[in-house]
Amino acid sequence: MKVLIVGSGGREYSIGLALKRDEAVEKIWFSPGNGATEQLGENLSITDYRDLADFAQKEGVDLTIVGPEAPLVDGIVDLFKEKGLTIFGPSAQAAQLEGSKIFMKNFLARHGIPTARYIETGSLQEATRFIETLEAPIVVKADGLCAGKGVIIAPTRQEARQAAQGMLSGESFGEAGSKIVVEEFLDGYELSVFAVCDGKDYVVLPAAQDHKRLLNDDKGPNTGGMGAYAPTPLVNEEIYRKLDERVIRPTLKGMEAEGMPFTGVLFMGVMVVNGEPYILEYNVRFGDPECEVLMPLLKSPASELFYKAATGRLAEANIEFHDRYAVGVVMASKNYPYGSSEPAEIIVDEIHHEELAANSHISYAGVSRDEEGKLYATGGRVLICVGLGESIREARDRAYMLVGQVHFVGKQCRTDIAWQALEA
Repeated sequence: MKVLIVGSGGREYSIGLALKRDEAVEKIWFSPGNGATEQLGENLSITDYRDLADFAQKEGVDLTIVGPEAPLVDGIVDLFKEKGLTIFGPSAQAAQLEGSKIFMKNFLARHGIPTARYIETGSLQEATRFIETLEAPIVVKADGLCAGKGVIIAPTRQEARQAAQGMLSGESFGEAGSKIVVEEFLDGYELSVFAVCDGKDYVVLPAAQDHKRLLNDDKGPNTGGMGAYAPTPLVNEEIYRKLDERVIRPTLKGMEAEGMPFTGVLFMGVMVVNGEPYILEYNVRFGDPECEVLMPLLKSPASELFYKAATGRLAEANIEFHDRYAVGVVMASKNYPYGSSEPAEIIVDEIHHEELAANSHISYAGVSRDEEGKLYATGGRVLICVGLGESIREARDRAYMLVGQVHFVGKQCRTDIAWQALEA
């Protein structure tokens, strides 16, 4: 099988790593990839989606997997399907579940899927009136894509009004904030649950939990994610059952009924309040860094999961996961998330510890390679150190042992990833 992976981050590297270990896969391309994906396949510099589809046709690509949300919202799946190509991901219509928070919230309401009380509006006056009816903290969301930064949890009503004003004026997120969602804050604990879907059937992956805040003890600004672990002990069979009955099935049936059957990854941002799951948000692709801890837990061939989902044949597949744990620790550059940092050479010590070598790996994200083959930290989130183990503690310890082997100027990471699970 020849596979094309669209994207350039740690998520795409992790998918590529899983496919590289797959005996059914003979060739992998990345578009555009990063400085380390060249270790797994070939990087392409094709930016136009039509040209990329032409390349896939010419090279006989059997399967294209789309990592990030922007190409999905832009309609890359529709373009590839027009040319008769097999591609994993939702259509542009179905990708509205992430591309528009208003579409998503209204879809949840139409299909009776549990979510927080909310309004959608383009009027500051209307937003203000609704804010006055809510207890603080209050959640304000820009409607469009904001690279994971369009959600503000305002600790007071006044700050909620300021957030709404900043979005609606275009000052905060430009066009993406021309309409907003204001909603009540749900107080519970958060889960990341992913379902790989083929339009009718689906496979639920082990529930993960990521750490959005920059600093230990969940302090500091929100980031794209500073680490993750899976499976989390904070989810049980009862919660899985409720998600199955109240969320996943109604979503797939609703999308099909509305003429946009959902194929690809359905990410559910779940808040559990007194044992009841509520949907905070949907994404239409793997989370990053959750993907980096889920891929190593996949026991079945990765090509089977993605190909059967893309071709509507998940019911035929027997997808299995290892009965293990994975913990991923993000190593970020010096100025992340406030600004860019000077490129810094990455040095990885040789690992002599056999158990560590066999049960850990690095997924590279914001990196580039120079002409001499040296790897440099050039992005905000540079790489993820992933540890595997028979317990969360063992996986966590291996992840941090690997962190100790990686060196670049200005490196930063949290030292408490998976603390919720270890204290549970």
